[in-house]
Amino acid sequence: MASFPTCSTTELSPLLSFAANATAAADYICNRFTATSDKFTTTTYAIDNTYLLFSAYLVFAMQLGFAMLCAGSVRAKNTMNIMLTNVLDAAAGGLSYYIFGFAFAFGGPSNGFIGKHYFGLKSIPSAVYDYSFFLYQWAFAIAAAGITSGSIAERTQFVAYLIYSSFLTGFVYPIVSHWVWSSDGWASASRTSGSLLFGSGAIDFAGSGVVHMVGGIAGLWGALIEGPRIGRFDHSGRSVALRGHSASLVVLGTFLLWFGWYGFNPGSFLTISKSYDTSNDYYGQWSAVGRTAITTTLAGCTAALTTLFSKRLLVGHWNVIDVCNGLLGGFAAITSGCAVVEPWAAIICGFVASWVLTGCNKLAEKFKYDDPLEAAQLHGGCGAWGLLFTGLFAKKQYVHQVYASGRPYGLFMGGGGKLLAAQIIQILVIFGWVSATMAPLFYALKKLNLLRVSKEDEMQGMDMTRHGGFAYIYHDEDGSSHPPPGFTMRKVEPVSASPSPNHNTMNIVV
Repeated sequence: MASFPTCSTTELSPLLSFAANATAAADYICNRFTATSDKFTTTTYAIDNTYLLFSAYLVFAMQLGFAMLCAGSVRAKNTMNIMLTNVLDAAAGGLSYYIFGFAFAFGGPSNGFIGKHYFGLKSIPSAVYDYSFFLYQWAFAIAAAGITSGSIAERTQFVAYLIYSSFLTGFVYPIVSHWVWSSDGWASASRTSGSLLFGSGAIDFAGSGVVHMVGGIAGLWGALIEGPRIGRFDHSGRSVALRGHSASLVVLGTFLLWFGWYGFNPGSFLTISKSYDTSNDYYGQWSAVGRTAITTTLAGCTAALTTLFSKRLLVGHWNVIDVCNGLLGGFAAITSGCAVVEPWAAIICGFVASWVLTGCNKLAEKFKYDDPLEAAQLHGGCGAWGLLFTGLFAKKQYVHQVYASGRPYGLFMGGGGKLLAAQIIQILVIFGWVSATMAPLFYALKKLNLLRVSKEDEMQGMDMTRHGGFAYIYHDEDGSSHPPPGFTMRKVEPVSASPSPNHNTMNIVV
């Protein structure tokens, strides 16, 4: 928040000695000056809160992107199920984050492990937090839960979604965000009391680790404990593609997520009216916000193009689904260092993120790991790379402006290895914490027969068996769905020029 100079009647009155009553004149001028200063202060609060609210709306819109991406990536027989889980993530996460999550994350003053104030938003608004900050952080929390839902799609019971989503957004995720983002967190680069981790603190500006790794690692354990979908690997162990039913929905979801990322990364400044006290009046936090949007864009674009051409070389065709996943992988990676790196460095980040995703997918196939949306590989793997990237390429000037002067910066930028060490610690601790909390939860759900649906439900599709009917009538490639007779729509396939004897079926010639 900008500070304004104060007016003192005692100091001003000698300068008004020519006036008949210098003291009264000085008092009047100071009163008017104070009133004007207060007006500027409240206007600054209003601008910053409006900026944060707008960013929160953008991040929340990412839920629609997740829903469309998930719907297009699963088979048609599970469309209603996966979209309902995305709605559930927002709804269950809203209550759990309101009651417990926000307090655990930002309830200071507290210790370095967990917050202990603001349960149920008690004492909000305050001089530290306003309602807009809660809304913004809630949108982040449900994004982490949305990531996990993609990993365990097409085979998970509805009650399991309820349990894990509430636990993740109400406890697991808030603890990590307290460590890294709270002013009391033991690993936070914004820590105001006590020593900083390696004299630096871990820089995770918008959540490559806090959001993406948390969601990705949680999904990893969920998918590992559940096991692959029926038919994902044949009897000899070879991979069998269970393709999603709509590339159109995947592309739509990707663009919605891209749009929302401009609230996710630039919005993480929380304010926009801050001046950096440089010699250039035109340069301030508003400039850093714009730069962050550019680094975000460049990383995603580079990752998309790298994936496009690498997949062409590896498999021999252009695949829009892979390109969309590569794009999102670049975004997940740049999220950590988006505010403290140069635009040219973001290109490196996106390029490497594409290959990290490709490598993680190869490992997943080798170990027979089934993740319908590649969520663990994309968010977990690329998120971890993003943290390392920040430790290598963070620029001194930007680190000092965004955090504080004298802080260590990127190894490749001449700042030594302290920041990189803090980033490595963050990766290890996040993996350990999420594993220690989410793996037992998923294992307990499995033992209680609350995790995976029956073989019959999985083969027929949960839309029909659990949700009262299909989202739309459609034949999947594996032929395991059983729509009612009547007008049906098949996947787009080449057909012969002769007319089809089945006049109730739509055949589309390509």
